[in-house]
Amino acid sequence: MKLRFNISAKTRTSASLIGALKLAHMAEMPEEDFEKELKALEQNRFFKLLKASGALNVAEFPSARYAARKYAGYGLKLSGGGLPELADGNGDLVELMQRVGQAKFETCFLKDAVLSDVERAEECDITVADAARLRAFVDRAFMQAEFEAPAAAPAAQVYSAVAGIEMEDGEPVLGFFHREIWKGSYKVDQQKLDELTRDLPLAERDGVEKVLKRVEFADKRKTTLYRALEILLNIQAEYLATGEPGRRRPLSQKTLAKNLEVHPSVLNRLVSNKSVQMPWGTEVPMDVLLPSSKQVNLERLYAIAAERPELSDEGLREELRSRHGVELSRRSVAQYRKDMSLAAGGRREAAAA
Repeated sequence: MKLRFNISAKTRTSASLIGALKLAHMAEMPEEDFEKELKALEQNRFFKLLKASGALNVAEFPSARYAARKYAGYGLKLSGGGLPELADGNGDLVELMQRVGQAKFETCFLKDAVLSDVERAEECDITVADAARLRAFVDRAFMQAEFEAPAAAPAAQVYSAVAGIEMEDGEPVLGFFHREIWKGSYKVDQQKLDELTRDLPLAERDGVEKVLKRVEFADKRKTTLYRALEILLNIQAEYLATGEPGRRRPLSQKTLAKNLEVHPSVLNRLVSNKSVQMPWGTEVPMDVLLPSSKQVNLERLYAIAAERPELSDEGLREELRSRHGVELSRRSVAQYRKDMSLAAGGRREAAAA
């Protein structure tokens, strides 16, 4: 009896592990591959049998809508640094850099010369606003390279676009790119399933069971990603409305996974290679909407320091608390300022003059 129990427990553990691996594999599929997987599943004769009997139905996602991508081609590519402004070599920042030219860009933005944005604009024949954008981008790139990117440049990562985000009446809404995936979730009618399988031969029942397990994994993948996007749009609504990175709210994958009631590893596989199209047209990795507290505070502090170069560390601390309700010690502010290679208040003011 004891031996039978151990074998049964081992079998259940093995089945659970295999199921977790299958779900993980399906979670990390690009949207294009997952769409093919669903088409193959729905062509399976047992799937058709379940649907014809009414045992399996498709329920539409609430408020689901569809959209076409604004830019041709699939697969956002980021190679080293994770800066979506440079994705695939296009975008207005890339055009601006090309207009400035490599020599002037290196002299005015990459080397250690102390220049104001006005001086950079005059030297490069661009507007002061464009000079400030390039300088802010370069500062952010250096900061990210130092604190987030590995020493050696990683291979380019390809992202699969899930949906576009647009603003309607001040609220962010989703438009999915793959209609076949997002037409709805699968629902099983247990009573009709029991009626269907009651008189089926054992081999046929086994086929039905295997298809239902595939349906379960596919539906878990769809509903988890759908709910994750809904939560992210709600939490990051202010950022999506303004486009200001400092308006993002910190949110970890672990916290999001807890809210979704899934294992963090499954969520990580689900979002790590997915991207979304922002309201302003840029395609970015989903984890842009999952920033850490440090990332958000660095961006907020940088924006305040750029706007108010005369502020001391204590002044920056007070302004951060006043604007964003974030309590940091003066020592932490000083360390963050050093992390971003920002000079102290008086020297920032002199450089900006």
